[in-house]
Amino acid sequence: MAKLPEFGPPAPSRGKLAEILSIDAEDILGAPMAPQGVTCGLPFLVVPLRSVDAVSRARVRMESWESTLKASWASELFVFAKDPDGGASHHRARCFVPGLSVPEDPATGSANACLAGYLASRAPQLGGTLRWTVDQGVEMGRPSRIEIEADRSAGVTTAIRVGGAAVRMSEGTLRLAEGLPPL
Repeated sequence: MAKLPEFGPPAPSRGKLAEILSIDAEDILGAPMAPQGVTCGLPFLVVPLRSVDAVSRARVRMESWESTLKASWASELFVFAKDPDGGASHHRARCFVPGLSVPEDPATGSANACLAGYLASRAPQLGGTLRWTVDQGVEMGRPSRIEIEADRSAGVTTAIRVGGAAVRMSEGTLRLAEGLPPL
């Protein structure tokens, strides 16, 4: 179970975010679904987009990211949009983590925990378990399906869960030279 969500300071303007993401400002949703910094342990700037096409077109412009987000509370970017082909609770997402030297991540549990907190905070349901599925990594050719849940009680999020299946991509062995202390 993930840490409960905490929300950060206001996000940069839609125009500035559009510049960072190489998309149009109109591609980014406004209130009540405006971009928001969220953390469930690791902060992400959750950026809702109007369409799966906008998610696919997003590309981080490093110069703009460095001048606007690099030193901010939530510098890592998680863009998403509802995917009408998957149903009302299905989304497509991409995760850009330039602050950790990861251009794009195909499956990000920490970012999806933040997305669950973000979506739950905007849901009209005051109680019960809310569920969503998220396809991530599609544009990288490494698609993943992540399942996220948020429990709500009296309008407050009380639990976040992230799940899914994993496929081993590689395996390795580390051999230490004789005489070196153990790690």
